[in-house]
Amino acid sequence: MIGGARRPRRDGPEPVPPSHQECAIDSVRVQLPAQRGELRDRREDGHHLHHLVWRLGPGVRVCSSAVLGGGIGLRSWILNAQVSGGYPRLDPDRHLADIAAAEGLTGPGAGLMTAADVAAYTTGHDGGVTATVTAGLGVRGWAAAPDAQVRIPHRPGTVNIVVTLPAALSDAALVNAVATATEAKVQALLDAGLDCSGTPTDAVCVAAPEPGPGGGEPFAGPRSLWGARIARAVHTAVRAGARLS
Repeated sequence: MIGGARRPRRDGPEPVPPSHQECAIDSVRVQLPAQRGELRDRREDGHHLHHLVWRLGPGVRVCSSAVLGGGIGLRSWILNAQVSGGYPRLDPDRHLADIAAAEGLTGPGAGLMTAADVAAYTTGHDGGVTATVTAGLGVRGWAAAPDAQVRIPHRPGTVNIVVTLPAALSDAALVNAVATATEAKVQALLDAGLDCSGTPTDAVCVAAPEPGPGGGEPFAGPRSLWGARIARAVHTAVRAGARLS
């Protein structure tokens, strides 16, 4: 299924007041299918911003490079938050935690950040896998860059990828799934006509059920069953996002 940009609905419920009063966020629910995350609307320091929230519940493991809650472990939620351009804060993990608290999210979670328009997210679906992408490609390049380019400070433009799937994965397969999603991202960027491998601040989250006593799927490379589905879903979502950026 081809992914496309989503825009916030203007006919939704009345604003929901934040539960964490120390974080000045005026957030309202925008109703969307749960597997794509909930698109939320907020005002922060005079800026109109959006964020996506996945309320995963118990028994879900996430492997991610997220600035908050990265690594491999049980996670109750994922948050992909838009910030203003020229982001001035030096504590993005605390900022994300404040947004999560305002949403009433509890327990461990993973938080990503981007200066891209989160409301223009794109999705890809394949065999039970859903990939949700926010793409900001104003600052992009190749991963293997000269040292002088590596030292240039970068703002959070970012291609953020969140993948959800119904199959439990082993530790190795979770890591493999992140690599597969990254390969598919680069393929999609090239197919979209962009001469780059991504941005300097790209992040990936893969969420899958916790394995039972029998263990999870051992492989998630691009030629495995679930890896192939991940690759196709991510490719669809990133290519659609790249065309909009």
